[in-house]
Amino acid sequence: MTFNHIALEQKEQMPIAFTALSKRNFFMKEQICTFTLKQGYTPLNPFQAFGYFLNDTVDRNIIRRANNTLVGIAAELWIFGEVSDGVLAEIKQAKEQRKPIKYFKIIESKTFQQIPKEEVVMEDDVSMHRKLL
Repeated sequence: MTFNHIALEQKEQMPIAFTALSKRNFFMKEQICTFTLKQGYTPLNPFQAFGYFLNDTVDRNIIRRANNTLVGIAAELWIFGEVSDGVLAEIKQAKEQRKPIKYFKIIESKTFQQIPKEEVVMEDDVSMHRKLL
């Protein structure tokens, strides 16, 4: 007996984009994943994978390690909205791994526009590290 399923017909692989965003934009995680899929990429979204630190049911450093692993797996890093300290750490890791980085401005709840790094907004506590972008 042969097993068939429509998913098995979808053989073309999609590149993976790690979709980084500040906790301030947590509520945008589904819209960001939708946008990423429509661009032809598979989204790896930390808030979809772990929520917000799995409600502290696991040591936060374990989640940070897992998050770093996901950044390492991704082909590209995509930044959505303001850069926080956690997002800046992901940028630093991606640069060390020589991954392409794209920055997106959140215009409306479903509209994203790619912008140059010079236009990226930094959260106050990391604004002094703009040179790391």
